[in-house]
Amino acid sequence: QVQLAESGGGLVQAGSSLKLSCAASGRTFNDYAMGWFRQAPGKEREFVAAIGHTGNIYYADSVQGRFTISRDNAKNTGYLQMNSLKVEDTAVYYCALSFIATQWSNNYNYWGHGTQVTVSS
Repeated sequence: QVQLAESGGGLVQAGSSLKLSCAASGRTFNDYAMGWFRQAPGKEREFVAAIGHTGNIYYADSVQGRFTISRDNAKNTGYLQMNSLKVEDTAVYYCALSFIATQWSNNYNYWGHGTQVTVSS
């Protein structure tokens, strides 16, 4: 059993940067892949990025080159560094754990409660 808590969201202007954190408690997440997803109002949940146990990294095309996913297993914490933020990045961001790093949300077993990211123009 793993509990996840996202933090770091907020209101920023377009072009700014923001770093999200995903802290795991109850059990180390070293054996899991970690993914980030987001959901905007009126939109379906979409894949953002994932990092596997062996270090494999995947990004959605919409964030490639702007976002960086990382993890610190010693701290049981994952991160999503977001640069050059756009208005269309506005959404609730969720971290999740899966047995393997994939873009498919139904493969993720544990989910955090989400953190709001709002980007204004």
